[in-house]
Amino acid sequence: MPIDRDDPVDPAVHEVPKSRLRSRADAEAYVASVCFKHGPPRLLGIELEWTVHHAENPRKPLDPERLRQALGSHTPGSLAPESPNDGLPNGSALTLEPGGQIEISSAAHESMSELLESLTSDIAYVRELCDRAGLVLGARGIDPWRPPRRLLPVARYAAMEHAFDRIGSGGKRMMCSTAGIQVCLDIGERDRLGTRWAALHALGPVLTATFANSSTVLGGDTGWASARARSLLHTDPPRTRPAPITADPAADWARHVLDVPVVCLRRDNGDWTAPSGISFAEWIGGSLEEAPTRDDLDYHLTTMFSPVRPRGYFEVRYIDEQEGDEWMLPAAALIALFRSETAVDKVIEETAAVADSWVDAARHGLADPELARAAEAVFDLACRCLEALPDSPAGLAERVAETVRRRLETARAANEPSTTGGRREHYRPRIG
Repeated sequence: MPIDRDDPVDPAVHEVPKSRLRSRADAEAYVASVCFKHGPPRLLGIELEWTVHHAENPRKPLDPERLRQALGSHTPGSLAPESPNDGLPNGSALTLEPGGQIEISSAAHESMSELLESLTSDIAYVRELCDRAGLVLGARGIDPWRPPRRLLPVARYAAMEHAFDRIGSGGKRMMCSTAGIQVCLDIGERDRLGTRWAALHALGPVLTATFANSSTVLGGDTGWASARARSLLHTDPPRTRPAPITADPAADWARHVLDVPVVCLRRDNGDWTAPSGISFAEWIGGSLEEAPTRDDLDYHLTTMFSPVRPRGYFEVRYIDEQEGDEWMLPAAALIALFRSETAVDKVIEETAAVADSWVDAARHGLADPELARAAEAVFDLACRCLEALPDSPAGLAERVAETVRRRLETARAANEPSTTGGRREHYRPRIG
């Protein structure tokens, strides 16, 4: 069956939402059934985030009252509890991240051209709302100037901040200063699950490197091509690093989720802070006073932030936000590649040498010669797939090819001559 983005929980296994979880085996079976739903790949979605800045001074701390006034009736309840949080004109939903970042989540579409068109219109609408209030949307994957600061007084975010601060500074920056592109794809048929799961992860380092644009933090160069990716990798490794790639993704994801520490405990008193280091499996085993329910497990799933997150569909989360309308370039490339099972197989072949190069991608971007070679091959394939799709907007394949070619040339020029101990070498892009 196709996914229903409004209800990520399978009704067949969720008839008694308050039922207690009495064993790890029951919880694992539940996670596998909720997170991995099979069927012909049909629906598409995109979620976009932006940091928000004062137009007169992007370094100025964001004023939450000005943001509320700008968004009006679209303001989420996390900032204005009395707000109706109206949807956007073309069906997208507007939410806020802890630091006041705006997120626009499209409705699900079957047609790529209709998806891109409707989302483009809703983005223009929100930009106009912000412009009238003297606010602008950022163009990078991380806030280049301001320190991380939580604006939303939400119990969930307070508990997460408390938990992540025990680990390091990456978590608060991830929560309050980052902005990314998320592409939502149907999981596909059961017999292709393992291959599509592996291919989406293998593409991660290539797309991270190609669209890395967040090297500046607090006004200085971090030395990382994507400081956004770095902050995610450093936040809480079991929760934010890539999931295991195995022959049975559903079962192994379920085991993984149960071993991740609980970061929020929902309580009526507003304090959701969780004891340090207690996994969900240990909660089932009696480490906390009351056994968890399926609702608690559903909520625990929302605190997983891996680069590819299964939610009944695949939510691909590893791309920095881009300038202007360039968000559609990596999104369209992903959509096109996963429309063809032949292309999915080819992706695994072309990315074999860099499938685990997440840190190199975040640090070096396309300056890494192996990632650059893989990017050439992957985007050459993606552009051919885009050209073959009847619902690909005219000229989009050419835009993807030209953008990637330019980025490869820029990385090659910056890398001459090589002085990095032999890891770098020359390459010549063939895209376009």
